[in-house]
Amino acid sequence: QLSTTMATVKYAAASPYVERPALHPSDHRQADYEARLLGPESGQGKPKIKRVGLVLFGTGRQGFVHLGNIVGNPRVSLKYVIEADQSKWEVTKENWNLENTTFLHPDDADKALSDLSVHAILVVTPTPTHCAIIDAGLSAGKHVFCEKPMAETEEGIRTCYAKADEVGRNLFCAFQRRFDPTFRDIFNRVRAGEIGKVQVIKASSRDSPLSPLNYLKVSGGVFKDALVHDFDLLTWICGELPTEVFVNGSNSFAEVAAIGDLDTSAVNFKFPSGTIAVIDHCRFAPYGYDQRIEVFGRSGMLSGDNEQPNRAVLTSYSGQHSAPMFQTFMSRHAEGYRVELEHFIDVVQGYCSMLVTGKMTLAVAKICEACAESHETGKKVLLTWSEEEIPEGYVKIAD
Repeated sequence: QLSTTMATVKYAAASPYVERPALHPSDHRQADYEARLLGPESGQGKPKIKRVGLVLFGTGRQGFVHLGNIVGNPRVSLKYVIEADQSKWEVTKENWNLENTTFLHPDDADKALSDLSVHAILVVTPTPTHCAIIDAGLSAGKHVFCEKPMAETEEGIRTCYAKADEVGRNLFCAFQRRFDPTFRDIFNRVRAGEIGKVQVIKASSRDSPLSPLNYLKVSGGVFKDALVHDFDLLTWICGELPTEVFVNGSNSFAEVAAIGDLDTSAVNFKFPSGTIAVIDHCRFAPYGYDQRIEVFGRSGMLSGDNEQPNRAVLTSYSGQHSAPMFQTFMSRHAEGYRVELEHFIDVVQGYCSMLVTGKMTLAVAKICEACAESHETGKKVLLTWSEEEIPEGYVKIAD
């Protein structure tokens, strides 16, 4: 007689109504939804500041990226916008429904900084203006969120952090890639030992859209403006600082060469552990914002590929076709920008410590200077690091 029992019946589990399956922790959007549903105080205690009053300095391309996240965040109140171009005021106020936000010229910024309802400022202005705004904000007792590069020189960055320590306020450098879900997962899994000792770490960074020349002229150069993100990401994942740096650079765009910058470059690091890092970068990719990473270890490999606006696939006689990658850094890193602001607000409200410290920012600035030297001389540059320079959680270099 034939059996009527399914071959897999022995694997039957209890009803999900009896034993509710847990959601996988990688679903960060669900975790965020539940946190908002329960309220920001759930499981964290009372915040030091119930709603954080903010001032936004700058409404350029990057300023609008942060403005969207500010407006959509229930934990903050945008008190002031500081913008030199007064022709932007009304349209910005109208487009973002900022009827309760005061717009001021930079000459009148003291009014915003003296307002006791303001707890923090976001600095999203051209690099040469950063130091003065940071100093003014810290002197007024405000916490500071600043876009990179924080200053034009390593000494300028050091001065900013010294001021933050003096007044007891937080100074955050916005390395948003650390807050990207894919890169954060790679970091966690590398540090958990899933691929063993890292042997090679590689990054491809090719920008889109094409940056305006008037921006590139004041950006601080490709190392401080663009590759700084890769330097921070790779050293953070590996938990080491390089002791050898070599750069090959060239120009495919005469306009970039004319302003003394590079548009195409390859950077090579060697870390004390023997790990090799390779970064290729270009100021423009015609097919979209190309941002990939690969970490090769003794026991396996982790990689992060480009992301798409949607996952629809057309299958036809000519093959399979899907949407291209995100076209701009604003769309590709939208989640990273949102999460880094959440982190900054967590810090201001007293829920956590900063994940990007002064030592980390200064270490990356030192690497930028070494890369510039390597490009200028055509030689490998050796770096030494004192124990005081090595960030918390990074490997100490043996004598």
